[in-house]
Amino acid sequence: MHDQRQATEARLERAVAQRLRPAVHSGAVPLDVAAWHAPGEPVPVAEGIAAPYEPFAVGTPWGPPWGTTWFRLRGQVPADRAGRELEVVFDLGTDARNVGFQAEGLVHTPDGQPVKSINPLSTWIPVPAGTTTFEFFVEAASNPDVLGGGGAAFEPTLLGDVLTAPRDPLYVLARADLCVRETEVAELLADVEVLGGLMRELPLEDARRWELLRGLDAALDALDPHDVAGSAARTRAVLAPLFAAPARASAHRVSAVGHAHIDSAWLWPLRETVRKVARTTANVTQLMDVHPTFSYAMSSAQQFAWIAEHRPEVHEKVRRRIAEGRFVPVGSMWVESDTNMVGSEAMVRQFVEGKGYFLREYGVDTQEAWLPDSFGYSAALPQIMKLAGVRWFLTQKISWNADNKFPHHTFDWEGIDGTRIFTHFPPVDTYNSELSARELAHAARNFQEKGRANWSLVPFGWGDGGGGPTREMLQRADRLGDLDGSTRVTLHSPEQFFTTAEADYPDRPVWSGELYLELHRGTYTSQAGTKQGNRRNEHLLREAELWATTAAVRTGAEYPAARFQELWRTVLLHQFHDILPGSSIAWVHREAAATHARVSAELEELVAGSLRALTGEGSQRLVANAAPHARDGVPALGVAVAEPPGALVSATTDGSGTVLDNGVLRVRVDAGGNVVSVLDLLEDREVLLPGTSAGLLQLHRDTPNRWDAWDVDAHYRNVVRDLTDAESVVVHPDEEGSQGGASVVVTRSTGPSTLVQTIRLPRGEARLAYTLDVDWHDREALLKAAFGLDVHADRSASEIQFGHVFRATHENTSWDASRFEICAHRWVHVGEAGYGAAVTNSATYGHDVTRSAVEGGRPGTTVRLSLLRAPLSPDPETDQGSHHLEYSLVVGAQITDAVREGYRQNLAPRPVRGAEPVEPLVTVEDTGVVVEAVKLAEDGSGDVVVRLYEALGGRVRTSLRWGFAVGAVTEVDLLERPLEQGATTVGDGGATVSLRPFQILTLRLARA
Repeated sequence: MHDQRQATEARLERAVAQRLRPAVHSGAVPLDVAAWHAPGEPVPVAEGIAAPYEPFAVGTPWGPPWGTTWFRLRGQVPADRAGRELEVVFDLGTDARNVGFQAEGLVHTPDGQPVKSINPLSTWIPVPAGTTTFEFFVEAASNPDVLGGGGAAFEPTLLGDVLTAPRDPLYVLARADLCVRETEVAELLADVEVLGGLMRELPLEDARRWELLRGLDAALDALDPHDVAGSAARTRAVLAPLFAAPARASAHRVSAVGHAHIDSAWLWPLRETVRKVARTTANVTQLMDVHPTFSYAMSSAQQFAWIAEHRPEVHEKVRRRIAEGRFVPVGSMWVESDTNMVGSEAMVRQFVEGKGYFLREYGVDTQEAWLPDSFGYSAALPQIMKLAGVRWFLTQKISWNADNKFPHHTFDWEGIDGTRIFTHFPPVDTYNSELSARELAHAARNFQEKGRANWSLVPFGWGDGGGGPTREMLQRADRLGDLDGSTRVTLHSPEQFFTTAEADYPDRPVWSGELYLELHRGTYTSQAGTKQGNRRNEHLLREAELWATTAAVRTGAEYPAARFQELWRTVLLHQFHDILPGSSIAWVHREAAATHARVSAELEELVAGSLRALTGEGSQRLVANAAPHARDGVPALGVAVAEPPGALVSATTDGSGTVLDNGVLRVRVDAGGNVVSVLDLLEDREVLLPGTSAGLLQLHRDTPNRWDAWDVDAHYRNVVRDLTDAESVVVHPDEEGSQGGASVVVTRSTGPSTLVQTIRLPRGEARLAYTLDVDWHDREALLKAAFGLDVHADRSASEIQFGHVFRATHENTSWDASRFEICAHRWVHVGEAGYGAAVTNSATYGHDVTRSAVEGGRPGTTVRLSLLRAPLSPDPETDQGSHHLEYSLVVGAQITDAVREGYRQNLAPRPVRGAEPVEPLVTVEDTGVVVEAVKLAEDGSGDVVVRLYEALGGRVRTSLRWGFAVGAVTEVDLLERPLEQGATTVGDGGATVSLRPFQILTLRLARA
């Protein structure tokens, strides 16, 4: 029996590869091929079609990395082919099974209309019935396989940037023929692949497996290897009874949703994604023409906007299918962004811009957040999603966990405020399914809810690099709807799946807190420049909108709404989950740096203009405070006269080092430039653990097993060098007229890299401030800054959007141990009853917080920031060059202090010259309630929108005051649509609001 099984399976495999698949296309007639090589960046379609073409032979090399070649294909239909189904087979010379990661093309008619795309598994072009002569133009992109081996080699390469890539051709044109498509052979091939795949997945003891094996054996007997087309019908007849048996009553049910997860940038630049989206959507609309039950889901409003702008002829086909309900916008976001590092208001704007675009352009109110591939999910997301009108959430990525298998596939996800949202993880464990028997069997076996629920979703179609569903996938779906031994497949839209699955599982389990991905932890740190640009612009956007709103209300200045939208969309695009995390090629990050710099310059211009309008012409020294907390005599969200600096900080130096004292802290820096003591004078308490230091720079070997830019593996901790030796230590005493504070400047070296660390004690503050200027040239290294704190804490608090999460500092469980690298926004806090400390930063996201013990087991806590990495793939020059980093140690801090100082670190007071101060538009009484955004309404009405949240994790009742005439106050959702009024009581000139822990509240103030 065993020998028979092996023999039949081997026989079947050879028949598919050598008999059936080659026979799908017959009667090849060579085409007349000509080519034009675009000299630089891609050109418009009309220009490519009108270009001067030259003859080009099959077998000729073409396509330097990142180049574009236009091919012209001409052919004549022989008289004996009239009435047959005809297709052009055009093979660019790419590797099969590597769709989206190499050369691909978009086919056009002579008048510029898109037909479909060409990729390694879709090399065919339909020839219209009744045609006698035809002509096609193919815009072919010679994109390189940057990672090698289909994305698994991770060898350093210069292919990741057009500026460094070699210019030799990558590909050889393999085929250009007019062929007959043997429909019956194609159907037979689908029959055999489905039944053969199912047979291999069934258990050996299942009689159905042997029924399929013997039926396939008989079918191969009926197939004439010398006349496959002529014997295809009788072979299919042998197989027909095998399809007649219906699925078992207990069979798992899947909703198959057509999809192509197209990374908005990754191993290709943004400009190439525009073409990938056009190619994929052209494929999808062509399939819809011939498969009436097929629907397709596409996320990312940005990608719809791209084809609308750059490929309107493709977009028109998409728009028609959206109107039919078959091409389905999903996801509700501007892009499939990272959610770990994106700031609070930026996370909101992902939904505001995404849902807003779909509503305005197509009249579609998307109901789901669709993030199959982002690298972990913030515990703030459920509330943000719900406030945006989202009902459902989908991801696949948590199946990548390296250590702990997530216990559910369908559940309610509860966020930090208690909001719950229906969530599904497809148990197929891929967002690029081919609808193969292997994948579907895995989905059924893997489904964690067996016995309680029976529905899961399978996103099918080539993704990452695009391509989408194929006709072969649809053939499989047709055969797997009701087949004995198989999972039952139904073509569905996402909404059809979610409504069915939600009803199917009313008593769902609840997962509370973040969805931490036990992988790709290096993305919190890789490409520091991209992260700095994002953080800077998030805060500049807040500041620019605040002052522009204040100026519009107070002076009647024009509010630049369109400009703000464009700038927000640019920042949101660069929060895509392979840009902000630092996992894209060099080209992407080079362009991101330039774009962030341009956005910063525009926002600085907007800020300066609004402040000029508000303060008037004058020479008075003022300070503008865009932060949500008052500081140094300046109100939150207002402009005031600058206060004189406080008392000078003393700096005393002797042979053992330097002591800095500001009356609040006394800091000792030893002769090597190491901070060895931080004494809290108010509490008479030493903050540092004996034998440790504050801000100790540590260099680790960083060689992950794979996924270089993505991963920090736990073994990085095994090799570390403390950078305690100094090349120079220079003390700068505090002086009248200075910015305030005394500092010590320490120069160190790793060998290839130079690090200049400035340690500054400001006047009158319980804060030690650090700046680090690095000329970074280490490779495969991780630079951290460590703070050994004499604080006994079994958990740390990390800022996320609109609040914070607690994480264990111990490794009691495998779940705790897996969080050896964590993400935080502006601060991390550790504390014991009545006392704590915080570490704040200006653009660092990666941290680790661990229990530490010295002197016979005395417990303490070490907080470390991950400052720089140097992975070699996909960008071999990652982070090489100059960096400026800022961070602070806040002593004696409670979480309210951490929140305040985190904003201080990122929204520095802005000195301005003007005639008069500016009162804030709005003020909040409680320091634990944070105003996150002040802006004008999206609809252009001139109403003021204020977004605030409870930041400490408790219930609060506080007052909100406004300094302008308000006619009505409405609680609204994130898209500024009215909600049922909550616990907000409006009075004269203000309102009393009651907030739950971490609640986000958006108020619309209609101007009287």
